[in-house]
Amino acid sequence: MAATRVPSDFGFGSDEEMLRDLARKFLDERLPVEKLRTLVARDPEAVYERGEPTAWDEGVWREIVELGWTGLGVPEAAGGAALRTVGLVALVEEAGRHALPSPLLPTLDATHVLRASGGDVAVRWLGRIAEGLPATLAITDAHGRWEPDAGDVEAVEQGGGLVLSGRACFVQDAAKARLLVTSARCGEQRVICAVPADTPGLRLERDHIHDLTRDQATAVFEGVRVEPGDVVTRQGVAALRAAWPSILVTVSADLCGCAEWQLQTTVEYAKTRKQFDRPIGFFQAVKHPLVDAMVKIDRARSLLYHAASAIDAGDEGALQAARMAKSAASDAGRYVSDRSVQLHGGIGFTWESDVHLFFKRSLHDQALYGDGVHQRRKIAETLIGPIDG
Repeated sequence: MAATRVPSDFGFGSDEEMLRDLARKFLDERLPVEKLRTLVARDPEAVYERGEPTAWDEGVWREIVELGWTGLGVPEAAGGAALRTVGLVALVEEAGRHALPSPLLPTLDATHVLRASGGDVAVRWLGRIAEGLPATLAITDAHGRWEPDAGDVEAVEQGGGLVLSGRACFVQDAAKARLLVTSARCGEQRVICAVPADTPGLRLERDHIHDLTRDQATAVFEGVRVEPGDVVTRQGVAALRAAWPSILVTVSADLCGCAEWQLQTTVEYAKTRKQFDRPIGFFQAVKHPLVDAMVKIDRARSLLYHAASAIDAGDEGALQAARMAKSAASDAGRYVSDRSVQLHGGIGFTWESDVHLFFKRSLHDQALYGDGVHQRRKIAETLIGPIDG
């Protein structure tokens, strides 16, 4: 596709605005923070001592499917809406603002890879995703590397299909997904395969993570048979590289939304909490960090929508723009999380305060697919060459 000029308004029009507003209204009604707290944070011992799975509302997920959110990134040829990236970013921001516990984000990421892969197999599975099949990516190795040529899963040719062995680590919302879009090394190639979660030989080893709004696991492949009709592409490196900007902006959007909730909640607290007969928001030691937080979020959001519009325009600088967005969003998330806890005072450190739910989600997002330092290093390597040390 030929590149077009990146629009000065990011290409954010009335359709994207309507989607954002409808998503906010829906999540305000179906997942207020009180319900989120009851859903995922009823009992700290259940999560951290007994190791029970993280909870989510499957009824809300069914409504999300009915609203067509899972098909927004799917091409029209596969039964989707083919929404532009700026629209998806607006939707994901609202998911982050409500710390939505669901497989929506990994499903969108899997959609990006399938769409970049192209071909009849991808179209078939994209159609299933548009119908509501939750999916996730299984592409990361044991060292946490997620580059297009990374991964510990090996594929061997057998009977026209493939047999997969190995482990894919840090699989997001693996317990909720029904499809794993898997990267595997096959000789000199890297292939992308569609592996249903109930395939014989595939099992999940659940990770212990602090984020209460999602789960994570290692996918273990023990002689998993992939039929020829489920081999998505044998040009896996090219597909992952093409999808990578979209994956980065998706997690960046979640970070921005999460940080926005933390900022707004802290501002409201600063208006009502009194000290020395004045709201604490009166004092400069509180005002200035809140203003700094707002500036950091706005900067990250500007870079986010620029990157999204660059992807939509087919701009060759889309990956660099996406790395800049992820860098800024990770840094903003870290700063806002720190200040939201600090400015809530003693209660900000407690389980009863909702701040920790968003703090932990933000912390997970910051590390996912590379934090700010990692992204800046990658940008520097592109501009000046490999960096030692």
